Amino acid sequence: MAMIPALGLAVMAASGCATPVNQPAGNSGVSLVQSGKLVTCTHLSYKPFQYSEGDKTVGFDVDLVDLVAKDLGVTQQIFDTPFETITSGTSFSANQCDLAAAGMTITDERKQAIDFSDPYFDASQALLVKKGSGISDLASLKGKKLGVQQDTTGEKYANENAAANGYTVVQFEDLPLMETAVRTGAVDAAINDNGVLYDYAKEFPDTEVTKEFDTGEKYGIGIKKGNTALQSKVNEVLKKAKENGEYDKIYEKWFGKKPESK
Repeated sequence: MAMIPALGLAVMAASGCATPVNQPAGNSGVSLVQSGKLVTCTHLSYKPFQYSEGDKTVGFDVDLVDLVAKDLGVTQQIFDTPFETITSGTSFSANQCDLAAAGMTITDERKQAIDFSDPYFDASQALLVKKGSGISDLASLKGKKLGVQQDTTGEKYANENAAANGYTVVQFEDLPLMETAVRTGAVDAAINDNGVLYDYAKEFPDTEVTKEFDTGEKYGIGIKKGNTALQSKVNEVLKKAKENGEYDKIYEKWFGKKPESK
């Protein structure tokens, strides 16, 4: 699935840094760290929300932020950085990006460091295992290893339930490492958001999702604390996309179905 060609998405190396020029985008009142660019912090890979395909970064979140960039009359540029630098607000303090789209759950703890857009995606936690493993829930993991991705709500949920279920939590820096560990047997199972794990099981049918945990999570686009102009613009674009059908079209493109009506 290719990115919208007209928006020319580019990927910046994680070691690089966006030059803080605080350029206004047209007449929007929104100041950006790079003239003509809407720089998005993310942590690759988190398929199907954002991941590399050839020399491009594509995904559900990428397409949504492209709508914001289009409205501002600029192009989106991706800045790949460790997830914890996003949730801690470090990336914003360093002027590395304007916003963050990383399949990121809105939490009270994260709200202390960054602001969020209105929710744009509902998620829950899920359990990924090798097909036929017999592992159907956390209780099945007694004496076994459960993989988690660092600094995620899945890691928090796993740690909160470890003592009661008798498993060992094994931390991984990113999603692909964690998923691969399930296939190689380095861990017996892994926990993460349902959307990414169902996508992985579809691509690798030797794995399966055997359990969902209704954690009632909602994703939001992260924004620097106090940047109300950009926050308002993102909310305006998301609202418009849900009203005119663009959101449903993007959702169906990446998940094969329209979102459930609430």
